[in-house]
Amino acid sequence: MAQKRDYYEVLGVSRQANEDELKKAYRKLAIQHHPDKNPGDKSAEEKFKELSEAYEVLSTPQKRQMYDQFGHAANAGSAGGGGFGGGGFEGNINDIFGDIFGDIFGGGGGRRGGGGQRSRSRGRPGADLKTTVDISFEEAAFGTEKVITVPRSHNCETCKGSGAKAGSQPETCRQCNGSGEMMFQQGFFTIARPCTACSGEGVKIKNPCTDCNGTGRIKKRSQISVKIPAGVDTGQRLKLSNEGEAGERGGPSGDLYVVINVLEHDFFKREDADVICDVPITFVQAALGAEIEVPTLEGRVSLKIPAGTQSHKTFRLKNKGLAHLGSYGRGDQLVKVIVEIPSKLSGEQKELLKKFSDIGGESSHPMHHGFFQKVREFFGN
Repeated sequence: MAQKRDYYEVLGVSRQANEDELKKAYRKLAIQHHPDKNPGDKSAEEKFKELSEAYEVLSTPQKRQMYDQFGHAANAGSAGGGGFGGGGFEGNINDIFGDIFGDIFGGGGGRRGGGGQRSRSRGRPGADLKTTVDISFEEAAFGTEKVITVPRSHNCETCKGSGAKAGSQPETCRQCNGSGEMMFQQGFFTIARPCTACSGEGVKIKNPCTDCNGTGRIKKRSQISVKIPAGVDTGQRLKLSNEGEAGERGGPSGDLYVVINVLEHDFFKREDADVICDVPITFVQAALGAEIEVPTLEGRVSLKIPAGTQSHKTFRLKNKGLAHLGSYGRGDQLVKVIVEIPSKLSGEQKELLKKFSDIGGESSHPMHHGFFQKVREFFGN
């Protein structure tokens, strides 16, 4: 198996990168390597998965702290089955580190109840899941609702999640007396290890349920409705509580994290809440002025182009951008006009332009005149 690259190296950021720097780096690279832009390219697909995994860890403060301290070992147990939606699913690493530190220090880590007995009534919480959902530029601007399909575990309906065959119950492990742990004295330290008889479960199932093979859970594909708020951007996550993996033995379900990926638009680009649009105009429109129609997220609007407008001049349309996520108001739309020079001219057009040049004089081209005046002054002639 190939060695994993450093997550900071994957995103091309320093270890001191803040949340905004992480988001911008991920968004740029995710758009570049998204499978929709690279159909059939396995390397791009793997790169996209690697980017999503790196961002998911570094954008979560707790996971980032653990990664900075322990490296990839901190998240070694989080990879789950699946691969749904290009993002894959993964579980919560808290159980892993809770078990490790609980064994060393004899701590709880959720493994023991009162009086040293493990409380099986609470069970274990289910793992968190993660998936990526693609939305259009317009859906990001105005919000939308998506129905996604998630493969996840559910409590077995036959045994109600107990894992035991109908008419029977799990039995308390006699070796650990239901604690799920065996205690060993080593010098001044008391070390707890999982019970070998029940594999740390605290109970043993002699007559397992035939539908779930004693696990208490079965895998199903669930359809979940996700409300996506207006103003979301690539890399942002939505948390759906209790929509992750079902808990074990009656424990609470985990959460589902939906990572947003905004698809590219044909002519709109985004900068925070502002929308940027390049609009071509003719040489005549720029010179004489004109009134043109420009596209916005809500349809076409009229824009007045003053006479003498230079190429790359930017006009601002107030409140025509995206909603400010979690706040009020909207951004603006920035319309940058690009003066298009004709690539083919007839003989008559060439003659007219030569005549225009002859009678125009330097006063009609102030930028041209100013630049070459500075050049002459620079060279002293």
